Amino acid sequence: MESTPIPILRRIGIRRKNESEGDPVPAQARGLSSEQAWLILYALMIPSTIMPLSSSMSRVALPVLRDTFAMSADVVAWTSSAFTLPYMILMPVYGRLSDGVGRRRLILAGIAIFSVGSAMAFFATNLTWLMIGRAVQGFGIAGIMPLGMAFIAIIFRKEERGKALGTWGSIGPLTAAIGPFFAGFLVDAWGWRAAFGPALLLGLMGLIAVKLWVPAGLSNVRPRFWRSFDWAGVLLLAGALTMGLFYLSSRPITGVAPLQDWRLLGALLLCFGGFLAWERRRQDPFVSLKLFNYRNFRFASLCASMRMFVMGGASFLVPLYLVDIHDLSPGFLGLILTINPGAMTVMVRFGGQAADRWGSRWPVLVGLSGQALAVFLFSQLPASIHISVVLALLALQGLSVGTMLAALHQAAMSETDDEEMGTAAGVYSMIRFIGVAIGTALAGVLLHSGLERGLPVIEAYQQVFLFISLAGLLGITTSLGLQTRRQAMSSQ
Repeated sequence: MESTPIPILRRIGIRRKNESEGDPVPAQARGLSSEQAWLILYALMIPSTIMPLSSSMSRVALPVLRDTFAMSADVVAWTSSAFTLPYMILMPVYGRLSDGVGRRRLILAGIAIFSVGSAMAFFATNLTWLMIGRAVQGFGIAGIMPLGMAFIAIIFRKEERGKALGTWGSIGPLTAAIGPFFAGFLVDAWGWRAAFGPALLLGLMGLIAVKLWVPAGLSNVRPRFWRSFDWAGVLLLAGALTMGLFYLSSRPITGVAPLQDWRLLGALLLCFGGFLAWERRRQDPFVSLKLFNYRNFRFASLCASMRMFVMGGASFLVPLYLVDIHDLSPGFLGLILTINPGAMTVMVRFGGQAADRWGSRWPVLVGLSGQALAVFLFSQLPASIHISVVLALLALQGLSVGTMLAALHQAAMSETDDEEMGTAAGVYSMIRFIGVAIGTALAGVLLHSGLERGLPVIEAYQQVFLFISLAGLLGITTSLGLQTRRQAMSSQ
């Protein structure tokens, strides 16, 4: 158990429901003041910068990595997928564990593991070790998002959560805006390795911030939770997600063309079917399927997955597109890639406040529509287009994503009980990043296929952008299922 002396808990305003029981009740009921809740939120914002910094800086290095290791487009996609696969698999693991083990200790352990992976990637001497380092990074940092969301959902009242989630969520886009700027100059000067160095420093800062300012004792800790944890469910779900991603981009894995290796498809169906059957039998399952009975959770998860599908595919394509079509150096590439997350930063807090005022449906609908439009317009750009048009579309995409970010988070957590917060945040985050993994993998596969068929480079990019934008229509349709504020209030 994460133990904190009772006098210390009292000094920061936390009171135990029953000191003899040892299990803390939700933080808001313990009398955590608004000032203390915001201090914890600000401390959690520091480790929340690690993932967007690492991802945004590594994207700047993609063209250099491609040329250094002579990779095809679908293999280049795996430099991102190697990180995303363990990241999305372990999100619900961290979230579920946090409901019985303790969120603070999981955050600290995850940051330490991520730092080891960053060192492996930085010192990698070949592509294999680089991929392993990226996978270890994803393994470690997977808990930051769901654990942070669960903390915030518990320590803030429902009417404040949109603003709090918007504030917390704004640090990610801000970091992602700063990261490419510095990465461009670093990669220009010292090569692709420099894109992985700053993550080590940020990991150390995150450890210090959580250790000092996030008090222990904020989680419901259950003795011997490790022993009763549904590890079989974890393995079955991990197998299903892994086989699914391998099936989408099988050529680098098995040598068989994408979507044609029926062994992988069979393994996917077997693992997923086994997972569903196993979870229904479990009294305390790894993934509580009843979460999908909550309307907002169900629709917010699907919308978030579609948003991340579009964003993941576009984020993979844009750096390669700018180098191949506009012949940009890493320094200029990094500068341009700051526009999208910078625009997100401007809108994220506004989107959270809009969700508090009008409900989640309208910010999400507007955001998904703007995102799909921006990517569709990318598919119509000729090779001779002025770079300023590209900048405008990146800004539109960033503003659109920022508008819906906090609204989706708020909707997903709005109907969840306090004791399920960690589990719900983990499952929601995993579903979101399934979209990233599929979008990135398919973008790499489709780009490779177009170039192999002899299409002009610009046409190959246009076709992939078009496919990604059309996929965004599903998200727009799904967003209509989210509740408006009036519907939410009438259902209470």
